[in-house]
Amino acid sequence: MTLRHMQIYIAVCDENNMTKAAAKLHMTQPSVSLAIRELEMHYKVLLFERLGHRLFITEAGRRLLIYARHMVSLNLQAESAMHTFENFFTIRLGASVTIGEAVLVNLLQYMSKENPKQEIFSEIHNTTELEAMLLKDELDMALVEGKIQSEYLFVEPFMVDELIFIISPSSEFLKKNEITPAELTELRFFVREAGSGTRNLFESIMNQMDIKIRIAGVYNNAETIKKAVMAGLGASVISRRAVREELAQGKLVSFAIKNIAFKRNFSIVYHKNKYISPSFQSFIEICRNLEMSI
Repeated sequence: MTLRHMQIYIAVCDENNMTKAAAKLHMTQPSVSLAIRELEMHYKVLLFERLGHRLFITEAGRRLLIYARHMVSLNLQAESAMHTFENFFTIRLGASVTIGEAVLVNLLQYMSKENPKQEIFSEIHNTTELEAMLLKDELDMALVEGKIQSEYLFVEPFMVDELIFIISPSSEFLKKNEITPAELTELRFFVREAGSGTRNLFESIMNQMDIKIRIAGVYNNAETIKKAVMAGLGASVISRRAVREELAQGKLVSFAIKNIAFKRNFSIVYHKNKYISPSFQSFIEICRNLEMSI
């Protein structure tokens, strides 16, 4: 099997159609069909179910796609490394929303001082989206707050984080002598979107304690959540790092509940088959020591 077979296979999977894949690759449709048939004959497995005019990838096909993407990606990295051996790779960095809002800019500033030649392209998504992007080789590395599911990704904790309850300082709820877990049902909560590590941890702890929370809003960024809480519309659970300024200024207050704690790790994540260049390794080391550096 050749890299060309793998490139054709990836295109068919991405387009879910052999005719569209052929157009994308500037090939004829019979040539694409032949390449897929040769793959199936070589591996002695069915890669696609063909029902009518539609293709449905099989379990074997999904497994091959993971390997195919990384074979093609590793070849491109080898080409790039050989042609630009003296230069740095551009690191494609993803960050989950909390890390993006509380840590990312400081990291980029520190990296710029330590290694000004290193190019970094960064983007922010939730943990679930970042995991999918790493598996598709759309990112080199991600810094995430949530749990990673895939066995193909390497996960290394690099920073401890704590979630806290926040509410407006003018809230009547704060007048209680001691807030019990059951009294959380009186509050309306603003939460992050599905797939967020912050939301997953919050809901997991609430479910463990059999506390039914009322959700007043679902937002994909911390700033909107903070504004809603500051306006007295409800409460939230958020990273302490994300509200340090608002707490110091008295715009928000936190409250604690006995026997409820939200502890987690921020993690460095990259594919187990990822080629670790010297510049990439240097960046990983900076992330590992980030808490002491900024």
